[in-house]
Amino acid sequence: MSILSTLMVAPAQVVRGSGILAESGSLLARLGQRPLVVGGVHTLQTAAPFLADMLSELTVCRASYRTDCCEPTLVQLRQAVNDHAADLIIGVGGGKALDTAKLLAYQTQLPVVTIPTSAATCAAWTALSNVYSEQGAFRYDVGLPICPNLLLLDYELVATAPKRTLVAGIGDAIAKWYEASVSSGHSSQTLIIGAVQQARVLRDILFQKSATALEKLGGEDWREVVDATVLMAGVIGGMGGAQCRTVAAHAVHNGLTQIPTSHSMLHGEKVAYGILVQLRLEEMETGNALAVAARQQLLRFYTQIGLPMTLGDLGLGDMSLMELRQAAEFACQPTSDIHHLPFEVSPQQLMAAMVSTTAPCRRGKASATQLPKTTKSPSRQS
Repeated sequence: MSILSTLMVAPAQVVRGSGILAESGSLLARLGQRPLVVGGVHTLQTAAPFLADMLSELTVCRASYRTDCCEPTLVQLRQAVNDHAADLIIGVGGGKALDTAKLLAYQTQLPVVTIPTSAATCAAWTALSNVYSEQGAFRYDVGLPICPNLLLLDYELVATAPKRTLVAGIGDAIAKWYEASVSSGHSSQTLIIGAVQQARVLRDILFQKSATALEKLGGEDWREVVDATVLMAGVIGGMGGAQCRTVAAHAVHNGLTQIPTSHSMLHGEKVAYGILVQLRLEEMETGNALAVAARQQLLRFYTQIGLPMTLGDLGLGDMSLMELRQAAEFACQPTSDIHHLPFEVSPQQLMAAMVSTTAPCRRGKASATQLPKTTKSPSRQS
Protein backbone atom coordinates (compact mmCIF):
# COMPACT_ATOMS: atom_id res chain seq x y z
CA MET A 1 0.00 0.00 0.00
CA SER A 2 1.53 3.32 -1.04
CA ILE A 3 1.43 6.40 1.18
CA LEU A 4 1.08 9.79 -0.45
CA SER A 5 3.82 12.10 0.77
CA THR A 6 3.95 15.77 -0.20
CA LEU A 7 6.96 17.97 0.41
CA MET A 8 6.92 21.77 0.19
CA VAL A 9 10.60 22.08 -0.61
CA ALA A 10 11.02 25.56 -2.06
CA PRO A 11 9.37 28.69 -3.46
CA ALA A 12 8.37 28.43 -7.12
CA GLN A 13 10.94 31.13 -7.95
CA VAL A 14 13.77 32.75 -5.98
CA VAL A 15 15.44 35.92 -7.24
CA ARG A 16 18.40 37.34 -5.31
CA GLY A 17 20.92 40.09 -5.87
CA SER A 18 21.61 43.76 -5.25
CA GLY A 19 18.96 46.13 -6.55
CA ILE A 20 16.78 43.34 -7.95
CA LEU A 21 13.53 44.79 -6.61
CA ALA A 22 13.58 47.66 -9.07
CA GLU A 23 13.69 45.14 -11.91
CA SER A 24 11.03 42.74 -10.61
CA GLY A 25 7.82 44.48 -11.65
CA SER A 26 7.22 42.05 -14.52
CA LEU A 27 7.55 39.10 -12.14
CA LEU A 28 4.81 40.52 -9.93
CA ALA A 29 2.59 41.34 -12.90
CA ARG A 30 2.53 37.67 -13.86
CA LEU A 31 0.98 36.87 -10.47
CA GLY A 32 -1.47 39.75 -10.08
CA GLN A 33 -2.36 43.35 -10.81
CA ARG A 34 -3.91 44.44 -7.50
CA PRO A 35 -1.54 43.45 -4.70
CA LEU A 36 -2.15 43.94 -1.00
CA VAL A 37 1.25 44.72 0.52
CA VAL A 38 1.47 43.50 4.13
CA GLY A 39 4.13 44.68 6.59
CA GLY A 40 4.75 46.73 9.70
CA VAL A 41 4.20 50.47 9.51
CA HIS A 42 7.86 51.34 10.04
CA THR A 43 9.08 48.60 7.71
CA LEU A 44 6.80 49.67 4.88
CA GLN A 45 8.11 53.22 5.20
CA THR A 46 11.74 52.05 5.18
CA ALA A 47 11.18 49.73 2.23
CA ALA A 48 9.11 52.19 0.17
CA PRO A 49 12.03 53.56 -1.92
CA PHE A 50 13.10 50.01 -2.80
CA LEU A 51 9.56 49.00 -3.82
CA ALA A 52 8.54 52.13 -5.75
CA ASP A 53 9.67 51.12 -9.26
CA MET A 54 8.50 47.53 -8.84
CA LEU A 55 4.97 48.55 -7.82
CA SER A 56 4.59 51.56 -10.12
CA GLU A 57 2.50 49.79 -12.77
CA LEU A 58 0.24 47.98 -10.27
CA THR A 59 -2.82 49.04 -8.27
CA VAL A 60 -1.47 48.75 -4.74
CA CYS A 61 -3.01 48.80 -1.27
CA ARG A 62 -0.81 48.69 1.83
CA ALA A 63 -1.92 47.20 5.15
CA SER A 64 -0.15 46.79 8.49
CA TYR A 65 -0.13 43.50 10.36
CA ARG A 66 0.04 45.66 13.50
CA THR A 67 1.99 43.84 16.20
CA ASP A 68 1.81 40.13 15.41
CA CYS A 69 0.61 37.31 13.21
CA CYS A 70 -2.54 36.76 15.27
CA GLU A 71 -6.16 35.85 14.59
CA PRO A 72 -7.67 39.38 14.99
CA THR A 73 -5.07 40.78 12.57
CA LEU A 74 -5.88 38.10 10.02
CA VAL A 75 -9.58 38.94 10.25
CA GLN A 76 -8.84 42.60 9.47
CA LEU A 77 -6.48 41.73 6.63
CA ARG A 78 -9.00 39.40 5.02
CA GLN A 79 -11.40 42.33 5.00
CA ALA A 80 -8.71 44.48 3.40
CA VAL A 81 -8.30 41.84 0.67
CA ASN A 82 -12.01 42.01 -0.06
CA ASP A 83 -12.18 45.81 0.05
CA HIS A 84 -9.28 46.15 -2.40
CA ALA A 85 -10.35 43.19 -4.55
CA ALA A 86 -6.75 42.04 -4.20
CA ASP A 87 -5.44 39.29 -6.44
CA LEU A 88 -1.97 39.00 -4.89
CA ILE A 89 -0.42 39.21 -1.40
CA ILE A 90 3.06 40.67 -0.95
CA GLY A 91 4.73 40.25 2.45
CA VAL A 92 7.45 42.76 3.30
CA GLY A 93 9.43 42.54 6.53
CA GLY A 94 10.67 40.06 9.10
CA GLY A 95 9.27 36.75 10.23
CA LYS A 96 5.98 38.01 11.65
CA ALA A 97 5.10 40.05 8.57
CA LEU A 98 6.01 37.21 6.22
CA ASP A 99 4.16 34.59 8.26
CA THR A 100 1.10 36.84 8.26
CA ALA A 101 1.27 37.34 4.49
CA LYS A 102 1.70 33.63 3.79
CA LEU A 103 -1.19 32.62 6.04
CA LEU A 104 -3.39 35.39 4.65
CA ALA A 105 -2.67 34.23 1.10
CA TYR A 106 -3.60 30.67 2.04
CA GLN A 107 -6.83 31.76 3.69
CA THR A 108 -7.84 33.90 0.69
CA GLN A 109 -6.50 31.45 -1.92
CA LEU A 110 -4.20 34.04 -3.50
CA PRO A 111 -0.56 33.83 -4.64
CA VAL A 112 2.04 35.28 -2.29
CA VAL A 113 5.38 37.03 -2.75
CA THR A 114 7.82 37.33 0.17
CA ILE A 115 10.35 40.16 0.43
CA PRO A 116 12.54 39.84 3.53
CA THR A 117 13.91 43.09 4.95
CA SER A 118 16.37 41.34 7.27
CA ALA A 119 18.15 38.01 7.56
CA ALA A 120 16.63 37.24 10.96
CA THR A 121 14.68 34.11 9.89
CA CYS A 122 13.97 31.78 6.95
CA ALA A 123 10.26 32.73 6.98
CA ALA A 124 10.51 34.10 3.41
CA TRP A 125 11.15 30.54 2.21
CA THR A 126 9.04 28.16 4.26
CA ALA A 127 5.53 26.73 3.98
CA LEU A 128 4.79 27.50 7.62
CA SER A 129 3.28 30.31 9.66
CA ASN A 130 3.49 30.79 13.42
CA VAL A 131 0.44 32.31 15.07
CA TYR A 132 0.65 34.33 18.29
CA SER A 133 -1.78 36.00 20.66
CA GLU A 134 -2.37 39.74 20.39
CA GLN A 135 0.03 40.07 23.33
CA GLY A 136 2.82 38.19 21.51
CA ALA A 137 2.58 34.74 23.13
CA PHE A 138 3.06 31.75 20.81
CA ARG A 139 -0.15 29.81 20.21
CA TYR A 140 0.26 27.37 17.30
CA ASP A 141 1.78 26.94 13.86
CA VAL A 142 0.08 26.30 10.55
CA GLY A 143 1.60 24.08 7.88
CA LEU A 144 0.85 25.55 4.46
CA PRO A 145 0.24 23.55 1.26
CA ILE A 146 2.88 25.42 -0.77
CA CYS A 147 5.93 27.60 -0.33
CA PRO A 148 5.67 31.21 -1.59
CA ASN A 149 5.16 31.72 -5.32
CA LEU A 150 8.07 34.17 -5.46
CA LEU A 151 10.85 35.14 -3.05
CA LEU A 152 12.73 38.37 -3.74
CA LEU A 153 15.95 38.74 -1.75
CA ASP A 154 17.48 42.16 -2.35
CA TYR A 155 20.76 42.52 -0.52
CA GLU A 156 20.55 46.32 -0.60
CA LEU A 157 17.25 46.21 1.31
CA VAL A 158 18.49 43.60 3.79
CA ALA A 159 21.59 45.71 4.41
CA THR A 160 19.38 48.44 5.91
CA ALA A 161 18.46 46.16 8.84
CA PRO A 162 20.31 46.44 12.17
CA LYS A 163 23.27 44.09 12.66
CA ARG A 164 21.36 42.53 15.55
CA THR A 165 18.87 40.97 13.13
CA LEU A 166 21.60 39.05 11.32
CA VAL A 167 23.03 37.84 14.63
CA ALA A 168 19.55 36.59 15.54
CA GLY A 169 19.21 34.94 12.14
CA ILE A 170 22.47 33.08 12.74
CA GLY A 171 21.06 31.81 16.04
CA ASP A 172 17.84 30.64 14.40
CA ALA A 173 19.61 28.98 11.47
CA ILE A 174 22.32 27.19 13.43
CA ALA A 175 19.59 25.52 15.51
CA LYS A 176 18.73 23.41 12.43
CA TRP A 177 21.68 21.10 13.11
CA TYR A 178 21.18 20.70 16.85
CA GLU A 179 17.47 19.96 16.45
CA ALA A 180 17.37 17.98 13.19
CA SER A 181 20.28 15.75 14.23
CA VAL A 182 18.30 14.74 17.32
CA SER A 183 14.84 14.39 15.81
CA SER A 184 15.89 12.81 12.50
CA GLY A 185 19.55 11.87 12.79
CA HIS A 186 18.83 8.12 12.72
CA SER A 187 16.46 8.21 9.76
CA SER A 188 17.13 5.91 6.79
CA GLN A 189 15.09 8.08 4.39
CA THR A 190 17.20 9.67 1.67
CA LEU A 191 15.75 13.18 1.77
CA ILE A 192 15.82 13.36 5.55
CA ILE A 193 19.44 12.20 5.55
CA GLY A 194 20.12 14.95 3.03
CA ALA A 195 18.35 17.55 5.18
CA VAL A 196 20.27 16.59 8.32
CA GLN A 197 23.59 16.67 6.48
CA GLN A 198 22.74 20.06 4.98
CA ALA A 199 22.03 21.26 8.52
CA ARG A 200 25.56 20.21 9.49
CA VAL A 201 26.99 22.06 6.46
CA LEU A 202 24.94 25.12 7.40
CA ARG A 203 26.34 25.02 10.93
CA ASP A 204 29.89 24.84 9.62
CA ILE A 205 29.35 27.75 7.22
CA LEU A 206 28.06 29.88 10.09
CA PHE A 207 30.96 28.90 12.34
CA GLN A 208 33.43 29.84 9.61
CA LYS A 209 31.93 33.03 8.18
CA SER A 210 29.72 34.72 10.79
CA ALA A 211 32.40 36.77 12.54
CA THR A 212 33.78 38.15 9.26
CA ALA A 213 30.27 38.80 7.94
CA LEU A 214 29.42 40.89 11.00
CA GLU A 215 32.66 42.86 10.73
CA LYS A 216 32.03 43.81 7.08
CA LEU A 217 28.32 44.26 6.48
CA GLY A 218 27.55 44.03 2.77
CA GLY A 219 30.73 42.12 2.01
CA GLU A 220 31.11 38.71 0.38
CA ASP A 221 30.92 36.71 3.62
CA TRP A 222 27.96 38.83 4.73
CA ARG A 223 26.07 37.80 1.59
CA GLU A 224 26.96 34.17 2.15
CA VAL A 225 25.65 34.30 5.71
CA VAL A 226 22.48 36.07 4.56
CA ASP A 227 21.95 33.29 2.01
CA ALA A 228 22.55 30.74 4.75
CA THR A 229 20.03 32.19 7.19
CA VAL A 230 17.28 33.14 4.71
CA LEU A 231 17.62 30.48 2.01
CA MET A 232 19.64 27.46 3.08
CA ALA A 233 17.87 27.18 6.41
CA GLY A 234 14.61 27.04 4.46
CA VAL A 235 15.94 24.31 2.17
CA ILE A 236 16.58 22.08 5.19
CA GLY A 237 13.04 22.39 6.46
CA GLY A 238 11.68 21.82 2.97
CA MET A 239 13.71 18.67 2.31
CA GLY A 240 13.19 17.22 5.76
CA GLY A 241 9.49 18.02 5.93
CA ALA A 242 7.44 17.25 9.01
CA GLN A 243 9.80 14.44 9.99
CA CYS A 244 12.79 16.76 10.31
CA ARG A 245 11.45 18.62 13.29
CA THR A 246 12.37 21.25 15.77
CA VAL A 247 13.11 19.96 19.25
CA ALA A 248 13.87 21.79 22.52
CA ALA A 249 15.39 25.01 21.16
CA HIS A 250 12.16 26.18 19.55
CA ALA A 251 10.06 24.74 22.36
CA VAL A 252 11.99 26.90 24.82
CA HIS A 253 11.42 29.90 22.55
CA ASN A 254 7.69 29.20 22.55
CA GLY A 255 7.68 28.93 26.33
CA LEU A 256 9.56 32.19 26.80
CA THR A 257 7.05 34.07 24.64
CA GLN A 258 4.47 33.44 27.39
CA ILE A 259 6.47 35.93 29.51
CA PRO A 260 5.76 39.52 28.37
CA THR A 261 9.23 40.78 29.31
CA SER A 262 10.74 38.43 26.69
CA HIS A 263 9.02 40.19 23.80
CA SER A 264 11.80 42.73 23.36
CA MET A 265 14.11 39.90 22.29
CA LEU A 266 14.18 38.57 18.73
CA HIS A 267 13.02 35.10 17.73
CA GLY A 268 16.51 33.88 16.87
CA GLU A 269 17.97 35.20 20.12
CA LYS A 270 15.55 33.09 22.14
CA VAL A 271 16.11 30.08 19.88
CA ALA A 272 19.90 30.41 20.27
CA TYR A 273 19.51 30.37 24.05
CA GLY A 274 17.19 27.38 23.61
CA ILE A 275 19.96 25.40 21.88
CA LEU A 276 22.10 25.73 25.00
CA VAL A 277 19.14 24.62 27.12
CA GLN A 278 18.68 21.56 24.90
CA LEU A 279 22.35 20.61 25.15
CA ARG A 280 22.29 21.16 28.91
CA LEU A 281 19.30 18.81 29.16
CA GLU A 282 21.23 16.18 27.21
CA GLU A 283 24.19 16.58 29.57
CA MET A 284 22.09 16.33 32.71
CA GLU A 285 19.88 13.45 31.61
CA THR A 286 22.29 11.28 29.59
CA GLY A 287 25.82 12.52 30.24
CA ASN A 288 26.24 12.80 26.46
CA ALA A 289 29.88 13.74 25.82
CA LEU A 290 28.96 15.18 22.40
CA ALA A 291 26.46 17.52 24.05
CA VAL A 292 29.16 18.65 26.48
CA ALA A 293 31.59 19.44 23.65
CA ALA A 294 28.87 21.09 21.56
CA ARG A 295 27.85 23.41 24.40
CA GLN A 296 31.47 24.41 25.00
CA GLN A 297 31.86 25.18 21.29
CA LEU A 298 28.65 27.21 21.15
CA LEU A 299 29.52 29.23 24.24
CA ARG A 300 32.73 30.34 22.54
CA PHE A 301 30.87 31.11 19.29
CA TYR A 302 28.11 33.03 21.05
CA THR A 303 30.68 35.11 22.90
CA GLN A 304 32.38 35.91 19.59
CA ILE A 305 29.28 37.16 17.76
CA GLY A 306 27.10 38.35 20.65
CA LEU A 307 24.30 35.78 20.96
CA PRO A 308 22.60 35.45 24.37
CA MET A 309 23.74 32.61 26.60
CA THR A 310 21.66 33.09 29.75
CA LEU A 311 18.30 34.30 30.91
CA GLY A 312 20.10 37.43 32.06
CA ASP A 313 21.36 38.05 28.53
CA LEU A 314 17.74 37.87 27.39
CA GLY A 315 16.74 40.51 29.94
CA LEU A 316 15.07 37.84 32.07
CA GLY A 317 17.60 37.50 34.86
CA ASP A 318 15.10 38.76 37.43
CA MET A 319 12.13 36.68 36.29
CA SER A 320 10.22 35.07 39.14
CA LEU A 321 10.14 31.36 39.85
CA MET A 322 6.47 31.42 38.87
CA GLU A 323 7.31 32.93 35.47
CA LEU A 324 10.10 30.41 34.93
CA ARG A 325 7.71 27.58 35.70
CA GLN A 326 5.08 29.08 33.38
CA ALA A 327 7.57 29.11 30.50
CA ALA A 328 8.78 25.58 31.26
CA GLU A 329 5.28 24.15 31.56
CA PHE A 330 4.27 25.64 28.21
CA ALA A 331 7.44 24.26 26.61
CA CYS A 332 6.64 20.81 28.04
CA GLN A 333 2.97 20.62 27.12
CA PRO A 334 2.02 17.25 25.54
CA THR A 335 2.10 18.50 21.92
CA SER A 336 5.46 20.27 22.30
CA ASP A 337 8.39 19.47 20.04
CA ILE A 338 10.55 19.09 23.15
CA HIS A 339 9.27 15.52 23.35
CA HIS A 340 11.28 14.63 20.25
CA LEU A 341 14.21 14.36 22.64
CA PRO A 342 15.15 10.70 23.25
CA PHE A 343 14.22 10.99 26.94
CA GLU A 344 11.34 12.37 28.96
CA VAL A 345 11.54 15.99 30.09
CA SER A 346 9.55 17.46 32.97
CA PRO A 347 9.07 21.17 33.66
CA GLN A 348 11.31 20.80 36.73
CA GLN A 349 14.14 19.34 34.64
CA LEU A 350 13.72 22.04 32.02
CA MET A 351 13.79 24.79 34.64
CA ALA A 352 17.08 23.42 35.98
CA ALA A 353 18.57 23.46 32.48
CA MET A 354 17.26 26.96 31.75
CA VAL A 355 19.12 28.48 34.71
CA SER A 356 22.40 26.63 34.08
CA THR A 357 23.19 27.15 30.39
CA THR A 358 26.70 28.40 31.17
CA ALA A 359 27.44 25.96 33.99
CA PRO A 360 30.87 24.31 33.85
CA CYS A 361 30.87 21.52 31.27
CA ARG A 362 31.42 18.16 32.98
CA ARG A 363 31.26 14.75 31.44
CA GLY A 364 28.88 12.28 33.06
CA LYS A 365 25.25 12.42 34.04
CA ALA A 366 24.27 15.31 36.34
CA SER A 367 21.28 15.62 38.60
CA ALA A 368 18.44 17.83 37.41
CA THR A 369 16.20 17.28 40.41
CA GLN A 370 17.32 20.32 42.40
CA LEU A 371 16.45 23.75 41.07
CA PRO A 372 18.77 26.60 42.15
CA LYS A 373 17.22 28.88 44.76
CA THR A 374 17.42 31.88 42.47
CA THR A 375 16.55 32.14 38.80
CA LYS A 376 19.20 34.79 38.23
CA SER A 377 21.48 33.58 35.44
CA PRO A 378 25.17 32.71 35.93
CA SER A 379 27.76 35.12 34.57
CA ARG A 380 28.88 34.76 30.96
CA GLN A 381 31.75 32.37 30.39
CA SER A 382 34.09 32.23 27.43
